[in-house]
Amino acid sequence: MSAVSGFVQGRVAIVTGAGQGLGRAHAHAYAQHGAHVVVNDVGDGAERVAREIAAAGGSALAHAADVADWRAAGGLVDAALARFGRLDVLVNNAGIVRDRMLVSMSEQEWDAVLRVNLKGHFLPLRHAAAHWRAVAKAGGEPRARVINTSSGAGLLGAVGQGNYAAAKAGVAALTQVAAAELRRYGVAVNAIAPSARTPMTEAVFAEQMRRPAGAFDAMDPANVSALVVWLGSVEAGAVSGRVFEVEGSKVSVADGWRYTQPADKGARWEPAELGAVVAGLLARAPAPAPVYGAA
Repeated sequence: MSAVSGFVQGRVAIVTGAGQGLGRAHAHAYAQHGAHVVVNDVGDGAERVAREIAAAGGSALAHAADVADWRAAGGLVDAALARFGRLDVLVNNAGIVRDRMLVSMSEQEWDAVLRVNLKGHFLPLRHAAAHWRAVAKAGGEPRARVINTSSGAGLLGAVGQGNYAAAKAGVAALTQVAAAELRRYGVAVNAIAPSARTPMTEAVFAEQMRRPAGAFDAMDPANVSALVVWLGSVEAGAVSGRVFEVEGSKVSVADGWRYTQPADKGARWEPAELGAVVAGLLARAPAPAPVYGAA
């Protein structure tokens, strides 16, 4: 497999959760565009995708590890450095769902989703960031990129996904903080909120995710990977701290919470005064986007 464009030629990218779905598509796309790819997943998925990439002429290293484990996440970064001598891109993609209405959700279902989706973003980011800071302090110029994976559920909420929505909202906030903290070291950090066919979405939205016959397949996960590759490129260095929604042929910027003009009494409010004040504030504020699945 020769590089399609060489757009990320020679760069080294880690892709977590790359044994299937979006992560697999991202790993293949990076390899097709000239990158060396560290394919991470639990189980045998990482090895299978790394073999696919190698069979197509690409460069890949399989690394089976639980990215929500401190030592395993550090070992993932170390493996990239040991094999390829550098690290340029981290694509945090690993995630799970345990959908349940809040009144039925167990503690274990809450903890499992927060552990994989949020802690599993923080730990690889933490170890990669420490490496890039050391490179910068030694006089190097990392020109590194992090692409996190949020979700429409994290941006707007989703009925039946309180754990997943909370984790993905945390990913969006983590992205903003990391972008601000790591800019001085030459690291750009962004997030995507993708919509695509994956084993998770096929189970929940079977009809929406169905492959069309003879038409553009808007839910093909490879559609998302083009932006993920661009965000991992040298060209994308000026873009940081942003969240992009991606679905099929559509790309947009998702904007977060913003302050509105406050009501200011200049003294402490009495509770009885605030009904009219809140009504006025809400009348002037934009209506919120509806929660996914809300009646």
